[in-house]
Amino acid sequence: MTDYGDAVRLQKELAKKIVRSNSFNKITSVCGADVAYDNNIACCSAVVMDRAGAVIETARSRGIATHPYVPGLLMLREAEPVFRTLKMLNNDFDLLLVDGHGLLHPRKCGLACYVGVTLDKPTIGVAKKLLCGIVRTDNAVELDGQILGHAIDIAGKKKMYVSVGHRISLQTAVKIVIELGKGGMPEPLRLADQDSKMQKRGKGP
Repeated sequence: MTDYGDAVRLQKELAKKIVRSNSFNKITSVCGADVAYDNNIACCSAVVMDRAGAVIETARSRGIATHPYVPGLLMLREAEPVFRTLKMLNNDFDLLLVDGHGLLHPRKCGLACYVGVTLDKPTIGVAKKLLCGIVRTDNAVELDGQILGHAIDIAGKKKMYVSVGHRISLQTAVKIVIELGKGGMPEPLRLADQDSKMQKRGKGP
C-alpha cells in the first residue's frame, strides 16, 4: 500500500473490527516487537518471554523501510518489518506488545490495532510519546469523550501510553503492562527495543 488516502480508509475500516474486550483463554507467553532504523534500513527484533520473565526466543530481521514516518500512519512504515520478524519465530505466543499506539489514535487504529487485527492476536500498544488525547489527573487518556488509553510513569521520569490493540480490555492491558514492567517498560518490549538498537549498531548474533 503506497497511497496515504487508501491507508487512512483502511484504518477507518479496521477500527470497526477491533475487539476491546478480553478474548483469550490464558496468557502464558508474551512477545514484544520493536523496530530501529539505520538510515532507511528497518532493524526489527521480536522477543518472546514467559510470564515468569524467562526468554523463550528472539528473532531478528533487516529490510528496506519502504515508507517515511508519517504521524498517524506508522503502520505503513513498521507493520511490514514486524510481520516479517514474527514469521521467523519458531514458538507461538499468547499476547503481542507493539511499540506504538492502538486505539489511542486519531482514527482509532494505530500500529498495534493494524497488527493485532491482521494477525487476529491479543495485542497491546505501548507508545513512548502521546499522539493525541488528553491525560487526565487519574492518568486515563481521553479522546473524543472516550477513555482510550492510560499513561504509566516509567521510573518517575517519563511516561508510556498504553492502549488496546485487539482482543483485550484496556483494564487488562494496563494490568499486564505494569506486571511485566515493574516500574519500567514491559520486559519483552524493553528487550526487543534493546536488541533492535544492537542490530542497528551491527552488534549481537
